[in-house]
Amino acid sequence: MKKLLVGMMSAAMLVMMVGCGGGEKKADAPKKAEPAKKIVIGLDDNFAPMGFRDKDNKIVGLDIDLAKEACKRANLNPEFKPIDWGAKEAEIKSKRIDAIWNCFTVNPERQKVYGLSKAYLNNAQMIVVRKGDKIANKAGLAGKTVGVQDDSTGDYILTQRDKELGKSLKKLNKYPDFPAAYMDLDNKRVDCLIADAVLAYDYNKKNPGKYEVMPTPLADEVVAVAFRPDDKELIAKIDKALDEMKADGTAKKICEQWLGADMIKYDKK
Repeated sequence: MKKLLVGMMSAAMLVMMVGCGGGEKKADAPKKAEPAKKIVIGLDDNFAPMGFRDKDNKIVGLDIDLAKEACKRANLNPEFKPIDWGAKEAEIKSKRIDAIWNCFTVNPERQKVYGLSKAYLNNAQMIVVRKGDKIANKAGLAGKTVGVQDDSTGDYILTQRDKELGKSLKKLNKYPDFPAAYMDLDNKRVDCLIADAVLAYDYNKKNPGKYEVMPTPLADEVVAVAFRPDDKELIAKIDKALDEMKADGTAKKICEQWLGADMIKYDKK
């Protein structure tokens, strides 16, 4: 009888063990990370130190490093595409590029056309002359031949924002990029240039004793990333990444590596 009872109990325990084992749920397989979405970023690849080609013909620069880090955090795969700066609006509207990340100045006219990220960099428009020449401020531009990059902020100031100043010039020469503008400054075909501070100081550093940047800015400005206005999800992703980079010091570190100073635009608290 004892043997029968023990056998029945053993059988019952075995059934219970099998039942418990059958009821266990297998651990869920880890979710696969979503593949990074491609984003085509347009830029002027002659705009050192923001975006330019190094001795190995690779596109490098402050904006390139910022864009790569932001895209990494936003799970985006950036492709950098050189464009004609004067045709940037057509490039982005036609969806040949998805963004413009290249010291893109915020102004009222551009705010009507583009969707913009939060401002991430402080900049200014400066008067650049040959060493020894002096044009101290905007009043000194009257009667002068001035060079700007086509569809740049300098162009905008002289043709739209301050038309009276533009009319006071002897002539306004527009160039596809700044290397061409600096060549004409060297050859005295223009009296001065209006250029971004980041670019002007970089040219001075690379060409000591050749140029002077006048100390009084023609205009202060902030820089953002440009998108199509309806790409709100993409804008939000980049804004979030830039906010994180400002908060943890990554943006400052990148800026100081390229400019030797922190020119990052921080949100006011």
